[in-house]
Amino acid sequence: MEEFCQWLGNTKLGIAVAEDWFPKVECVHVIALAAVVGTIFLVDTRLIGLTSTRVSFRGISSRLLPWTWAGFILAAITGFMMFASNAVAYYQNGAFRLKLLLMMLAALNMLYFEFVTFRNVAAWDAAATKPPFAARLAGVLSVLLWCGVIMTGRWIGFSL
Repeated sequence: MEEFCQWLGNTKLGIAVAEDWFPKVECVHVIALAAVVGTIFLVDTRLIGLTSTRVSFRGISSRLLPWTWAGFILAAITGFMMFASNAVAYYQNGAFRLKLLLMMLAALNMLYFEFVTFRNVAAWDAAATKPPFAARLAGVLSVLLWCGVIMTGRWIGFSL
């Protein structure tokens, strides 16, 4: 893997980001991440029962999740670009590895929710209906995991 990281850092992309583009790419990454986490938090707080309780879960999620995915794609692209700028150092960085682990756990949480918990959404989707424990737990876990992603992302910048 370190050979790949060395190669990636020496590509035109890696060099361009390291020498010229990093601040711009990082700004776009932060804005994209804000879109991802902001929309996820709105969906999660509905699941938990803290906000938007007069709106059905499917109503709020169908409006917000396209924005979540657009932000995630942009964050992934810009994150890869930043990684390419100093791939060996990022690969060896504990905070970076922890951030990736937290993102994978958030993805597993989402997949479990989508393929297991969401199957009976019709029973609890009505406005003002309290979601089942599994749905509320998925929302809490998601908030905690994405807070961890944000914290470790900031930690990376101070530990390279």
